[in-house]
Amino acid sequence: MDLIKILKELSETGMKMDSPENYKNRNYKIVADSCCEFPESFRKDSRFENVPMILYVGSDTVIDDETFDQESFLKKVAECPECARSACPSPDKYLEAYKTDAERVYCITISSKLSGSFNSAHLAVDLYHEKYGEKDIHVFDSESTSVGETQLFSLIVRLEEKGYSFEEIVEIVEEYRDNMRTLFVLDNLETLRKNGRLSGIKAIIASTLNIKPLMSSDHGSIIQKSQAIGVKKALGKLADAVHHEIADKEYKSLMISHCNAPEKAKLVRDLILAKDSFHEVLIMATAGLNSTYANDGGIIVTV
Repeated sequence: MDLIKILKELSETGMKMDSPENYKNRNYKIVADSCCEFPESFRKDSRFENVPMILYVGSDTVIDDETFDQESFLKKVAECPECARSACPSPDKYLEAYKTDAERVYCITISSKLSGSFNSAHLAVDLYHEKYGEKDIHVFDSESTSVGETQLFSLIVRLEEKGYSFEEIVEIVEEYRDNMRTLFVLDNLETLRKNGRLSGIKAIIASTLNIKPLMSSDHGSIIQKSQAIGVKKALGKLADAVHHEIADKEYKSLMISHCNAPEKAKLVRDLILAKDSFHEVLIMATAGLNSTYANDGGIIVTV
């Protein structure tokens, strides 16, 4: 399939993630782990369901669902001498989410290189078929997190509305995923490092020099692209990477998530939009798991 032609056709419909009333098709369901930042206007729609991660801060257990409070969580993390941890949903949790009258089910998870969520969701498909019979269910490894999952969610919704078949949607979304870019700048990499998510990266020991790395994803593994002195310069490098490395931006969505840093998110949006235009621009606050690993002040960008 010609992915760019399809994206162009979708962009010409004008359908965006701020207008859920435009999406009438109810023959499908999208399930995602709680790393996926569902746009606020879609969260109360029964077609879309987050399966929560479990977060641990010292002796406290936090469920990453609609009750998550970022401010109190970040306060707990700052005051706890132990590093925050997380656990992925069980297959049974996904199995429950797959039980629906909808004809087609799509599931989106955080990168399988960072969590067991994909394996859990995939096992639940086999359990569903054994217990309830055949149904079209597909699990996407986003090879990303946060708004990387939101990108796939948005594409599925628009393709369903345009009448593409289940098989066509799976093919298109996986091709889009393979070409999607995830970039991020974090004030603090310690939670990622201590939880073993930076195994392929040399330890960064220059934090006292205010060196901020620009990070990216390589098929779901975290890599370092470059670094800069100070957050603003690092965000400038991020905007440059979007400008120089991503094609056909006018048919794509720019999605930004932030951990307690709305002004920083607006700054990176403005830096990027000074160079390029997009079909749609979304800014969202991180939920629980992404707040855990991005830490206070973190910025994640996907195109």
